[in-house]
Amino acid sequence: MAATYLMTDPAHFEVCYQINPWMKPDAWGSDSTAQRVAAVAASRELARAIKAAGGDVNYVGAVAGLPDLVFPANAAIVLDGRVLLARFRCPERQGEEPVFRAAFEQLKRDGLVTEIHDLPDGVFQEGAGDCIWDADRNFFWVGYGQRSTETSIAAIECVFGEKTVALELASPRFYHLDTCFCPLAGGHVLYYPPAFTPESLARLRAHVAAPQRIEASDEEAAAFCVNAVNIGSRIIMAKAPASLRAKLAARSFQVTEVDLAPFILSGGAAYCMTLRLDRASTERAVRAAE
Repeated sequence: MAATYLMTDPAHFEVCYQINPWMKPDAWGSDSTAQRVAAVAASRELARAIKAAGGDVNYVGAVAGLPDLVFPANAAIVLDGRVLLARFRCPERQGEEPVFRAAFEQLKRDGLVTEIHDLPDGVFQEGAGDCIWDADRNFFWVGYGQRSTETSIAAIECVFGEKTVALELASPRFYHLDTCFCPLAGGHVLYYPPAFTPESLARLRAHVAAPQRIEASDEEAAAFCVNAVNIGSRIIMAKAPASLRAKLAARSFQVTEVDLAPFILSGGAAYCMTLRLDRASTERAVRAAE
């Protein structure tokens, strides 16, 4: 089965408020027409790169007044056909919740997902941006402390019945786990150490052997290259410094770069702009192969 992703039509994308340190409404507003044209082109190029790597793309329609709808990684956690819908901490994004609920209800009718679950009251959890499935280790890495609450961990374990490894985020600059952490094929992990508390960094390193760790530099993290899409040996990311391309090439990864500058003005890049729908646990993968 092809890797299947959800993306959002960027027709109403803009940077008109600031809810993270990367967001630059003034830079967007200096030439909003050109920025919007560039954003549409960048989104199309990202979708083309995913398809060229063997993936499929499904779309959510644009909605006026919800510019960050273009980041569906935050919409939900999806594994084995189960969906745990997100609850956003920032009021600016809470209007996305009914839109994504309707989208997942349609995906269920289409047979792409099978169950839809809600978080308990009072729990904030911002989707796969803060809960990343590690297919090689067969558990979830769960980020918390900036947008998602620590109480989300129990809810994730309840819905999916899978092990979790909690990573507390230390900086508002890296407000979601996907901005600073990316599991790659073969058990490799690309990550930015300063984004984590000392305790969480130690926990990460305890679960990932040193030869499999790829540490991003300040420059590489600031370029939003850790926020990447990985399909097999291919990694799709924002324009990358030569230093990171070399690190990945040394481990036999092929990098496809996409100019995602308009979306970086909002604090997101390739991973944020996608949500993988076909992730499967080891148990389900074994059943499918029988």
